Amino acid sequence: MSSAIEVKQVCKRYGSLSALEDIDLEIHSGEFFALLGPNGAGKTTLISIIAGLSFANSGSVNVMGHNVITHYQQARLNLGIVPQELVFDPFFTVREILRIQSGYYGITGNARWIDEIIERLDLSDKADANMRALSGGMKRRVLVAQALVHKPPVIILDEPTAGVDVELRQTLWEFIQQLNRDGHTIVLTTHYLEEAETLCNRVAMLKEGKIIALDSTHNLIGKMNSGNSLRLRLLPDALPFPLQALQINYSNGLYELQIADYTQMEFILSTLRSEQIQIMEMHLQQPDLEDVFVNLMRKSRN
Repeated sequence: MSSAIEVKQVCKRYGSLSALEDIDLEIHSGEFFALLGPNGAGKTTLISIIAGLSFANSGSVNVMGHNVITHYQQARLNLGIVPQELVFDPFFTVREILRIQSGYYGITGNARWIDEIIERLDLSDKADANMRALSGGMKRRVLVAQALVHKPPVIILDEPTAGVDVELRQTLWEFIQQLNRDGHTIVLTTHYLEEAETLCNRVAMLKEGKIIALDSTHNLIGKMNSGNSLRLRLLPDALPFPLQALQINYSNGLYELQIADYTQMEFILSTLRSEQIQIMEMHLQQPDLEDVFVNLMRKSRN
């Protein structure tokens, strides 16, 4: 499998502060990859180095096989980045901005693709509006459009849905998922961990400039020791003796039972039936990527 992004032994220091320390990371072509971490973990610093906007103190980065320093033109042609900050030119309309962006890459006759981007990002009624007149959410859509205007095979989205409405999130992810299905590599940073869990195949978690976890989303969640739990509200409010060994909590009339696997569900239900206890409320609690994230960040403090 070919590499879309290859990061080898990258270190970045600002005086005595180590922003990135010996980062090794390979993102495969066609992946939907998440780069997660708390504020200050080094995500944006790493993205800046991949984009050639900042230089590492040591190590190397390739984008689609092109070194971002020695072959920076080819590397940048293969990369589109949606920055976290709302950076825009206030003197042009949306369509003009995208035409100018095409010109930066030496692309002419790009009107059809620009029109498709505008439509897919629901910017049609704002296409001829000045950038100053747009809301924050609309400006965010334009940033995404700018990153896509030269059809890069690798797209990095740095907090693309921060502070935007639900409609934009849905529109954006439908478009980005289609691009991924068409073969584009997507790298996402987000604080909305449910987005990463839903969209991404693999996840890297950073803390204090180091990668502390790198695996498939499925495997990371599967490694959670807490497993599944079942919350029950019962009538009468009494847990049968055979189930008491599974109890891990009782709060606000809800019994929480630890279950190692789904085969225990039938044992729990049959026990309640035999004791003629009714289930008034039932919730199956499963670990998710947020649980993994919180757990790993807590462990790394120890």
